Amino acid sequence: KLVHEGNYIAEVDIEILDTGEGWSPYISLEDARKLDDVREYLRKGDIKRAARLARVFHLNPV
Repeated sequence: KLVHEGNYIAEVDIEILDTGEGWSPYISLEDARKLDDVREYLRKGDIKRAARLARVFHLNPV
């Protein structure tokens, strides 16, 4: 899953769960929190912490 915040984009590994029931497909609460954490770290400029959970890239305009 890609998370875009400011001049950064992070590629976060998550697992999509498909049980074939009601709300499928969905992600786990743990993965949802990971996405939220990465977005918050990028928003605060804490790239080191974001990089512990995801692959972080800096976007440069062409």
